[in-house]
Amino acid sequence: MASEMGTLVFATHNSNKAEEIRAALGGSWQIRTLKDAGIETEIPEPHDTLEENAREKSLTIQRLTGTDCFSEDTGLEVEALGGEPGVKSARYAGEERNFYENILKLLSRLSGQENRKARFRTVISYRRGEQEYQFEGICPGSITTEMRGEGGFGYDPVFVPEGDTRTFAEMTMEEKNRYSHRKKAMDALIDFLQGVEPGIE
Repeated sequence: MASEMGTLVFATHNSNKAEEIRAALGGSWQIRTLKDAGIETEIPEPHDTLEENAREKSLTIQRLTGTDCFSEDTGLEVEALGGEPGVKSARYAGEERNFYENILKLLSRLSGQENRKARFRTVISYRRGEQEYQFEGICPGSITTEMRGEGGFGYDPVFVPEGDTRTFAEMTMEEKNRYSHRKKAMDALIDFLQGVEPGIE
């Protein structure tokens, strides 16, 4: 791995996700968000799979910026609900992306359900020149019956990772990254980047 820090555009407007990615990378690459790159456009997520949505976002941003970049799409997949909310996780309760309402809908759908098994799944799409590479991270766990914790974002207050008794929202970033689906996907990307020369223009 080269000693110079490289720069990658992360195709997101979500500052929480960007902070998670920066924490996962540990400073080996400089991560620029869409805001950092001066892009206000909302990136479409029109597809039925995480893989296709991640691909759509990275391709769109590469075309807009002319630089190598990566994107991610993450879904919460609940076994008793046949994989819902899945690719619709951010819009589960409506297009306004209100995660409080999303959580309320999820808990309502699971009311009285003994099977609380769920998993977070992240797919990263990294574009370098004409090539696309995808990396996946999965965190198995379960859904609580009520919200717990003040940290995190999204469904973190109701998701307990396998191997712990706390929700993601009750953990520090460092603790969450021991289990995090996004961290696992980033680790796979980082392993790949070990052989890539930083300094992407």
